[in-house]
Amino acid sequence: MNSMRPDAISMSRPDINENDISLVISALRSGVLSIGPFVEQFEDLVRNYIGTRYAVAVSNGTSGLHLCMRLAGVSEGSEVITSPFSFVASANCILYERGTPVFVDIDEETLNIDPAAVDAAVTGRTVGILPIHVFGRPAAMDSLCETADRHSLVLIEDACEALGAIYRNRNVGTFGRASVFAFYPNKQMTTGEGAIIATDDPAWDASLRSLRNQGRGTMGGWLSHDKLGFNYRLNELSAALGVSQLSRFEELLERRAAVAARYGERLSAVPGVRTLMPVEGTTRMSWFVYVVRLDSSLDRDAVATRLASKGIPTRNYFPPIHLQPYFREQFGFRPGQFPVTERVAVSTLALPFHTNLGDRDIERVCTALSEAVDETAGRR
Repeated sequence: MNSMRPDAISMSRPDINENDISLVISALRSGVLSIGPFVEQFEDLVRNYIGTRYAVAVSNGTSGLHLCMRLAGVSEGSEVITSPFSFVASANCILYERGTPVFVDIDEETLNIDPAAVDAAVTGRTVGILPIHVFGRPAAMDSLCETADRHSLVLIEDACEALGAIYRNRNVGTFGRASVFAFYPNKQMTTGEGAIIATDDPAWDASLRSLRNQGRGTMGGWLSHDKLGFNYRLNELSAALGVSQLSRFEELLERRAAVAARYGERLSAVPGVRTLMPVEGTTRMSWFVYVVRLDSSLDRDAVATRLASKGIPTRNYFPPIHLQPYFREQFGFRPGQFPVTERVAVSTLALPFHTNLGDRDIERVCTALSEAVDETAGRR
């Protein structure tokens, strides 16, 4: 039985138009549903958009990050420095190759990995750095690249939330050895499931294409496999949707930014609520989700509960990875190890956000949030 209120607002919603549907139908009618022309076209379009020499389509962002960890040389005993304030996949991909994720704290303003903490965490076992462009806000890539170069480390950008973001007039995804962009339905554009690995390295491009397709050799026959690979292929239907979505991607970004701007204007007068804005070094922020921070005197979960009772869904972005049950059990992490991450995590709340969120719904969300904050603070 569906318990959702009839007047509930959607937390997120993909922006699908008739051209999207038409192109997916054309892929279906072609009879080629895997390893076909739409995947090649999608790769070319994304490569040109980002500005890299190569782009390799894979089944999802997690698989893309996993392949990057393998090519970066992650293995048992090696370490990759990353952030505990992210979706768990950014740490899991290191574990898939039996490496150790070394968490360092975040900067409280940017919510991205703290470059000074990264530099201090480098050891003789470190092989890579994996920054995350959290919420579509670019990480401090100049400092991170300098650290990676100085220590001869492989830098991989987790740009799964950041297609279209620009850092100091340079596209996110063009700084590291490779980068991964994901297209889950709540992202800025969607392929349903799917991702792109972008790189300028021809050797990585060739290896990625083999690894995503069960390690198939480029010179061998149909069932010739010269390395251990995976089934990480992107299907033609998803690629066709991606081709269509990317054709209007700038419009999608502008409309998301407009929704964020309306939220910002309305929430600027709500006491105890702080909106997140582009940070220093950001030429353009790519709005993935709309997250606010609540004052430390407010119980974030109590505010979320009150909002839910008013038909307003919210999400906790992000619970710290190091405090997830599996990571606590395997590595002995405990509260207090990364205080900025933990302080931020208990204060952040994602509000409903998507391209077609109208003014009436935005006003309803903001009014409900203001009321929930007042009720939680005991002001009414």
